[in-house]
Amino acid sequence: MGKPSLDVESVQAFVSIADFQSFTRAAEALGSTQGAISVRLKRLEERLGYKLIERTPRLVRLSAQGLVFLNPARDFLAAHDRALLALSCDCRRFRLGIAEHVAGPEIPLLLSRLNERDPALTIEVRMESARSLLDAFDAGNLDAVIVREEDDRRDGEDLGPEHFGWYAAPAFHQQPGKALRLAALAPCCGVRDIAVRALAGADIEWNEVFVGGGHAAVMAAVSAGLAVAAFACRLAPPDTVEVGQKLGLPALPASRIMLHSTLTDQRSRAALRTLAAAFREHRA
Repeated sequence: MGKPSLDVESVQAFVSIADFQSFTRAAEALGSTQGAISVRLKRLEERLGYKLIERTPRLVRLSAQGLVFLNPARDFLAAHDRALLALSCDCRRFRLGIAEHVAGPEIPLLLSRLNERDPALTIEVRMESARSLLDAFDAGNLDAVIVREEDDRRDGEDLGPEHFGWYAAPAFHQQPGKALRLAALAPCCGVRDIAVRALAGADIEWNEVFVGGGHAAVMAAVSAGLAVAAFACRLAPPDTVEVGQKLGLPALPASRIMLHSTLTDQRSRAALRTLAAAFREHRA
């Protein structure tokens, strides 16, 4: 009896399920359906004679055999892609803009997933202000941008909510009766606008004691105990704590992260699906 043969779609399904630990997100990344992904995985398991994925109502994880098979499966897909690319010069760029106030620890994952999905895709990333990126996008100099919904009101793909809080160093002390010491980004920053509107609505007096200098500089000022700042919760400095309730500060309204792109070709849409799925996975 000969050795079982592998088909690319089934192996892709397995690797995507392993990466995302979710049949739904794996299907989204592959532009398929959860039912089709399940069928491909079952077909692969039957050919190999092993259970590769253990699935319960609350958990999706690799079996012992799935752990053994995962890296060879990646090598198989990479070899397949290299074989196809050897006969093609269809290398292209994917120009992605990510707003500075949105970019976070998920960026390496996004780029890694894009590279795995299409090794011939040259990925160029720009991290600047949302306004600069949107101007470049409108001028055709970027293929896709990730910004917050208040940065641009046109329709886009919703990547999920963005929650905000008031953060300060653990030892930060706000003197009673004194104006709140606030560190903020440049006046055009959307997070600053959210914070200032909330303080005005709660009739809380404040002074900006540290203005501008970029996200990293504001983080440094807050970590040093100089002031309070509004941050997206996932981007707050790790050595700070949320102090909104302690200081009696108003709750900050949530926003949404949006992906904008005008690309329509199949290869680009596949890259966008991978990008969106990886972003949602990291946030989950």
